[in-house]
Amino acid sequence: HSKTDGNTDDEESSASEEEASSSVSSENDSITTSDEDYHPVPDSSSSASENDTETAVEAERLMAEKVGEAAETGAPVAEWMSRSGNIEWFPTAEETMHYNPVPTSITPGPTLYAVARISTLRSAFDLFVTEEIIQLLCTHTNLYGRRKCENWRDVDDVEMRAYIGILILAGVYRPRDETTRGLWADKTGRAIFRATMPLYRYSQISANVRFDDKLIRPGRFRSDKLAAFRVLWEKWVARLPLLFNPGVDVCVDEQLVAFKGRCGFRQYMPSKPTKYGIKIWVTCDVATSYAWKMEIYTRKSPGSSREVNQGMRVVLQLTEGLAEELLRRKLALLGTIRRNKPELPPQLRGKNVLLLSTKHREPAVNDGEKKKPAAILDYNRCKGGVDNLDKVVGTYSCQRKTSRWPLALFYNLLDVSAYNAFVLWKAVHPEWESTKTYQRRVFLEELGHMLVTPEIARWPCAPRSKAAAAIVAEIQQSESEYDPQPINKMRKRCELCINRRTATTCSSCGKSVCKDHSAVVCVSCHP
Repeated sequence: HSKTDGNTDDEESSASEEEASSSVSSENDSITTSDEDYHPVPDSSSSASENDTETAVEAERLMAEKVGEAAETGAPVAEWMSRSGNIEWFPTAEETMHYNPVPTSITPGPTLYAVARISTLRSAFDLFVTEEIIQLLCTHTNLYGRRKCENWRDVDDVEMRAYIGILILAGVYRPRDETTRGLWADKTGRAIFRATMPLYRYSQISANVRFDDKLIRPGRFRSDKLAAFRVLWEKWVARLPLLFNPGVDVCVDEQLVAFKGRCGFRQYMPSKPTKYGIKIWVTCDVATSYAWKMEIYTRKSPGSSREVNQGMRVVLQLTEGLAEELLRRKLALLGTIRRNKPELPPQLRGKNVLLLSTKHREPAVNDGEKKKPAAILDYNRCKGGVDNLDKVVGTYSCQRKTSRWPLALFYNLLDVSAYNAFVLWKAVHPEWESTKTYQRRVFLEELGHMLVTPEIARWPCAPRSKAAAAIVAEIQQSESEYDPQPINKMRKRCELCINRRTATTCSSCGKSVCKDHSAVVCVSCHP
């Protein structure tokens, strides 16, 4: 437990930075080259530099002065002094602030707003990818397509949702190593892709899908590196906290969206499986891994100075809504801390694990075989929220190979939206497919079919592939407005034989016809 010497703003900011840095540490306290504030320092005291030795001597000198002052005033004596010389460390916590659980009106799970609007799997997904987002996609895609393609046909909301449905289904069938042409192949592909839209149309939309007006982007890009994706991102990320209340434990960590193309804020993180990509700060609910808030890391803007206290800003920004509910940011903090921090005393540099906690007051140890402290157990339980999100999203991901970073972020947006929709759906309908172990796969498959069905239903003619034509005929027949046997309709005499009464009418002229004088014709052959 520590106490700062003095009440300057710089010292308070330093302590806040210490807490924020610990809360966003990764699972194994890994340090990456993307952290501009980090300079590696050996863990072993035997390999410490001469500067570190001088710092330790200076800390001992300051400590001796503090002991003398405490003896004169009768104040409690600190046991250690930080390397920076402004924080005293005590063996007890009698004078330090401590965390008391705060009663809250928040009920973990979907909000009332979300529950009232979830009736089908697609309605849960539409809460994230809203009609406003679909219209924004259509507007900018059509604008760019007209400029680049001579034979461009405008994309409407039905076709754009079908395009998203194809991406989701491609993630379910997991053909990420397969070429796009292979997905539409007669022998190796899936009939549902050919039944939804031709390959050339899918490729045309993928090449021209845009998220802003490129002509006015340069002016915005001078102050915002995310200008090509900012408008859609802000609209989407604002929906996340409106639909779900996190539980008591939340986790703030890094997500890396795989991308190796040209990007001004691409990161190299050797601790991640993908190594290269776009870093996103994510706040997750520990119990469900629901992505509650997200922020893309774009480095410093051109012409601006290096950001100071980045960790503190990120944590406070990503927990803003929750902190206000919990008595104006009186949150308990638990996380790993780096050994090279100047706020730590030199005596802690040789420890194997350093945890900073504002929740645990006593060094309680569990009764298990390994005798772990309670702080370690709580940290191990909560640290994997974002890592689990990466795992489940990566299992059925719609990511496709691309050289455009906005499209890579859009793929990740769809993956997170689909997973969050699954969390909401299962919370509202816990009995849904409860006996199956692959519920999320079933959810994504049904969601993909719901998104492509309206586009399939309006095909003007059947595809040449027999399997795709069968899917089109089946969906169009179920969606057809031509019903050969309408129900609750008055029976009338057949126009061709007056001795029979029937409720069936001709779809062309509307006259009543009996079974012997009618024929069944599919909607593809109907004039």
